[in-house]
Amino acid sequence: MRLLPGFPSSSLQLHTYEARPIMEIMTRDYLHEMTFYDVLMASMRDCDAISFRTCSEVEGPYCDYLNTQHGKRVLLAGPSLPDPPTSKVEEKWEKWLGGFEKGSVVYCALGSEWVLKKEELQELVLGLDSTGLPFLAALKPPFGCETVEEALPEGFKERLEGRGVVHGGWVQQTFILGHPSVGCFITHCGGSSTWESLMNDCQVVVLPQIADQFFNAKLLSRDLKVAVEVERREEDGWYTKKDVCKAVNLVMEVNSKIGNEVRANHSRWKDVLLSPALESSYLDSFVQKLFDITKNPRHPYTTT
Repeated sequence: MRLLPGFPSSSLQLHTYEARPIMEIMTRDYLHEMTFYDVLMASMRDCDAISFRTCSEVEGPYCDYLNTQHGKRVLLAGPSLPDPPTSKVEEKWEKWLGGFEKGSVVYCALGSEWVLKKEELQELVLGLDSTGLPFLAALKPPFGCETVEEALPEGFKERLEGRGVVHGGWVQQTFILGHPSVGCFITHCGGSSTWESLMNDCQVVVLPQIADQFFNAKLLSRDLKVAVEVERREEDGWYTKKDVCKAVNLVMEVNSKIGNEVRANHSRWKDVLLSPALESSYLDSFVQKLFDITKNPRHPYTTT
């Protein structure tokens, strides 16, 4: 997918397997014979302002671009980071995670909505197994399966012997990411997970599945350089267990060049996002700008 002239970065250029489903969504009939793209552009044209949950430190150039393209105020509400956990993770996970060394566990979660195909789930968990590291994978049962257990390769659960867990239910992600033994987070790059990955110390591997997740993944891996993306086949996005294993090893190997680079960048960005008053300053400004709009809705405004 080609980027429009003046777009602030070439790093968000999409692969074929990423662009295709986005184009399908954009060109699909959505409302009164209008496509989703038509509705989106009409909204941009007729609105008084565009608002995002982000901050200029992370996505400022892209927000400035939207301001220039659409001539609208772009209001930023800040990253809205979750508060640090004040209690412990659920007892069964605390006991399991507590049995491993600091920073050694790989935690994998692809969100509460996305469902993998059975073959995709198998490649993913086999890749996790191939790393030789302990892992916790929180994944929904794949299509055609009642439980996640029935989708696992034959003998897989028995072979792990407690070193790895594939869980089909909900987990306390914020608590797990903050646990000392968790050293790597494989994420689909949903909105909340993207911010949570930045505010924790884990190494980050990205495996986006659809739409905005592709852009979030590129923001982390290419712009901020705090993550490594799982390599995938260009035409359909297929990945193998070797691809998963390779990405995890790249960030988890001791003293590796890539691992050290993303760790250092991650630390810097965490300091930026957790700096005192960042959240409150954005929220105060956001509320003030909304108040200003009610008084003068068509007054031109810059990104803030």
